This record gives sequence, C-alpha cells and structure tokens, in this order.
Amino acid sequence: MNSTSIRLIEPSDGPALAGLHARDQQAYARWLPPRPPEFYTPDGQASVIESLLASHGSGLAWPGVVVSDGAAIGQVNISSILRGPFQKGFLGYWVSSLHQGLGHTSRAVGLALRVAEDELNLHRLEAHTQLENLASQAILRKHGFTSWGTAHEHFYADGAWRDEVFWERILGDRQGGPAA
Repeated sequence: MNSTSIRLIEPSDGPALAGLHARDQQAYARWLPPRPPEFYTPDGQASVIESLLASHGSGLAWPGVVVSDGAAIGQVNISSILRGPFQKGFLGYWVSSLHQGLGHTSRAVGLALRVAEDELNLHRLEAHTQLENLASQAILRKHGFTSWGTAHEHFYADGAWRDEVFWERILGDRQGGPAA
C-alpha cells in the first residue's frame, strides 16, 4: 500500500500538477470544465496556485495537494468557505489516473475532513458529483456524506450539460453556533 497525505499547496507544485493535468486532460474531459491551453503548463499552474493561495490567505479556501511517496498525485480543496451563521465549505478532489484504485482519493478525503473540522472549524462540508460518477459517490458515502438532491443540467463539461448530485456532511458534535 502506498502512503497518502495531504498538505497545503505550494508554488513548487506547479510543474508536477501541470504534468498530471496534461497527461489526464482527455481522461477527465467528461468530469471537468474546458480549460485554456496554458492551464496545462507550469506557468499556467503557477498562476492557478497563486490565486488559490490568495484565497487561502483571505480565509476563503484551503487548497491542498494529495501526496504519495513524496510526490504530488492530485489535489484536494476546501473552497467557498462561508463563515458567520454557515461555517461551511465545498469539498473538491481529484487524483491522477496513474494513482487511482489504490485508496489515495478516499484517504485524501478523510484527511480533508480532519482539516475542515480541526483546523478550519467548519460545521458542514458540501460536495457535488456528476450523476454517473459512482466511484466518487462511493467515497463520499464511505466518509459519512449523504445526498440531498439532484441538480439537472447543472455543470457543463465535454460538450454537454451534466446532472449533479449534491452531498453534505455535518462535522463533529458542535453544540453551539459560531462565535458572535
């Protein structure tokens, strides 16, 4: 079994992530929005990482990388963080096709749940999966997420509007609400 960890993204992750995105561009076309050609380059990823780290600095996101045996193999992000009466974020993740089927994605989601609860003090995480993405749905169920609805023609990818299932997970056992 390969090791799996997650950590905050770093500018030095750009070349590795560019390589993974470029390699899997066709494999993931069904699941991801169209991106400009520069997205698949180290400079393009440097720009993306800079933006992600700015969001993190503003408290709006926790952008992470999935690491196995010292190498970045994917990403796990908690984005769209809302404070105040919501205390929630949105979970997104992917692992390179070279590393799928080895448990990395499930372990990364479990580790992200700890970050959301222990470091970010969130009350709730949400996620979306396309209706046909049964593998991702199984991972979310394994980690205590429940589906709460389907949005029809919610996401455009690979030339078509896709239906998505909405997922939620309440974190921890918080008795009170957020501090005033």
